[in-house]
Amino acid sequence: MRRYAFGIQYYGKNYVGWQKQPNGKSVQEEIESCLAKLFDSNDISIVGCGRTDAGVHANYYVFHVDLEEKYELETLIFKFNRILPQEIALFGIYFVKNDFHARFDAKIRTYRYYIHQQKSAFKNDLSLYFPTQLDFGRMNEACKILLGKQDFTSFSKLHTDVKTNICSIFDAKWVKISENEFYFEISADRFLRNMVRAIVGTLLEIGIGKISIENLKAIIVSQNRNEAKQSVPAHGLFLWDIHYEELK
Repeated sequence: MRRYAFGIQYYGKNYVGWQKQPNGKSVQEEIESCLAKLFDSNDISIVGCGRTDAGVHANYYVFHVDLEEKYELETLIFKFNRILPQEIALFGIYFVKNDFHARFDAKIRTYRYYIHQQKSAFKNDLSLYFPTQLDFGRMNEACKILLGKQDFTSFSKLHTDVKTNICSIFDAKWVKISENEFYFEISADRFLRNMVRAIVGTLLEIGIGKISIENLKAIIVSQNRNEAKQSVPAHGLFLWDIHYEELK
């Protein structure tokens, strides 16, 4: 047996999220089923770099798994992609140390949330249509308040099983793609459930002038989810990148 790290991307619309759940099809379940076919085993269990919620996409997602050395890497990539559903694509496999852990060894995680401000017939599954005028200067000024090591309870889903709500945010900013397309990018050591979507919802409220930049400071200090604004829908959110010392 040898430990492998797989790099994949997926379109999350038809899945209940990464993690296996009783209420629908998950990305994890789909991948384990495909690996079971390739390796003639029903005991294959994979470990992902983290959760993504229902409808969230991944541009770069990593999981590790212990497998027999049955295929050359290029052959395994080819065969695996052939049986994966269209919404999941494998683009890399790496040999890693036996103690490599896809979740705990990740140093930096980066998410992006996409919005478009001109009606489109094609972008709606991957970007939030938000036609209201936004002040991106104010929104980027507010992003500076998010930086550093802080307690982000105000942006976390309630009653989760994590031991702490403290995260270190390294970077947060709004980026212009075109006249009517933008994305919010945020990088941190870890994220809480629903955290990015709650932050984006609050920043949009700042952008339309409903709340002030100072309000964002008060929301963080309050450690109260009811103080933050409504979370934006899942379909505009991507797990964009994961950084490891051992990979890339």
